[in-house]
Amino acid sequence: MDLSRELAKYSQELTYEKLPPEVVEFTKLCILDYFGSAIAGSNKVPIQMISELMDEMGGSEQATLFSGGKSSVLNASFVNGAASHVVELDDIHKGSIIHAATVVIPAALAVAEWKKLSGEELITAIVIGYEVCFRIGEAVSPSHYYYWHNTATCGTFGAAIAAAKLLHLTEEEMVFALGNAGTQAAGLWEFIVDGAMTKQLHSGKAAMNGVMAALLAQKGFTGPTKILEGDRGFFKAMSERYDASKITEGLGNEFKILENSFKIHASCRHTHHAIDLLIEVFKERKPIFEEIESITVKSYKAAIDITDNNDPATEYAAKFSLQFCSALAILTGSAGLADFNESNLWDSQIRQLLKKVKVSIDPQINANYPEQWGATVDVLLANGETIQKQSDFPKGDPENAVTADELIEKFTNMTNDINHTRKQQIIKNILELELMENTESLMAESISIS
Repeated sequence: MDLSRELAKYSQELTYEKLPPEVVEFTKLCILDYFGSAIAGSNKVPIQMISELMDEMGGSEQATLFSGGKSSVLNASFVNGAASHVVELDDIHKGSIIHAATVVIPAALAVAEWKKLSGEELITAIVIGYEVCFRIGEAVSPSHYYYWHNTATCGTFGAAIAAAKLLHLTEEEMVFALGNAGTQAAGLWEFIVDGAMTKQLHSGKAAMNGVMAALLAQKGFTGPTKILEGDRGFFKAMSERYDASKITEGLGNEFKILENSFKIHASCRHTHHAIDLLIEVFKERKPIFEEIESITVKSYKAAIDITDNNDPATEYAAKFSLQFCSALAILTGSAGLADFNESNLWDSQIRQLLKKVKVSIDPQINANYPEQWGATVDVLLANGETIQKQSDFPKGDPENAVTADELIEKFTNMTNDINHTRKQQIIKNILELELMENTESLMAESISIS
């Protein structure tokens, strides 16, 4: 079986009319959630650096940037993909370990704006992009994830196929687009050691490279036709264990976008289970610093691999420190966008307490991963009492879902720097997206309303 061709055929055949109403509504919430993250991230230092570079390099004014102005479709995909990933509030899929919005949506938005396509076409392309990258991510996870950042690697395929759908590529051209997306797939986890800005390259370049692969395919630029399963392809090169059946199992009979999770804490998703549980402890007991002898967090291996850091030196590194996030949650009862700041990073009580947070792998929890992203926490108090909490699904997973109203509230809170009129216009545009005949105005109105 040619896996790329199967994905291309699926992408060719899926139309807006075949999308169930619940898929359309859910996809619009994913888009709204993306906009919140992109707006919140657009003024951050790494994004301003990337935006300045793109401005210096030049580019036709084809698509709008969240950081302001317009540039080429490729540059817009890059900047807007990076912007939506920096505040660590973008969506996540458990099985594939992918933040799909940050790669698929900026790629699709840029092409749709450039080509003046409809809201229906944009929604359909995003559904397809999520489906493809989730399936590829599931096929290689979790072994791929130790070295490789799935959002960057697998996400490149999702961006490519979404762009290919909007460009109305043929099945053969879609196969080429996937092939050349796969050969560009990259993104190493080494940045977490020192909290470097590299993670923004991951999402930005995945979006940009996916669009590039689709645009080249449109010109007849060929790509490897078995980029996934080939002897020197993605599976064998980048995963110790893979399951090719994940690519086609149920393809066309289900919509994996409905499995998507949303984040309510502004940190790595692998810290959210502990944050949820320790915020519960805060609300129930409000323990003060002097009362807490130790905190023990047990979870799955990937969580420990990515977030075991008891001495974060930057705000961004703190978002990837299970110890810091645990101390922050139990002492403040919050881990939102405003809580990751220099004051909290160097707060004496948080710094002392995070040294008392012990993290380890629980064999049973690890066995349930990635279907469940669970954790247990034990809080030992000075009086000898131990408070125990356990969770299988962080808040925002489908099994522990947030509502549409909660996501609208999240968007509102993430966009405090813009006025009410602009917020309401963005919400209205997105929640009525299927009625929009030309999505050129979607970004323009969102950015220009003062």
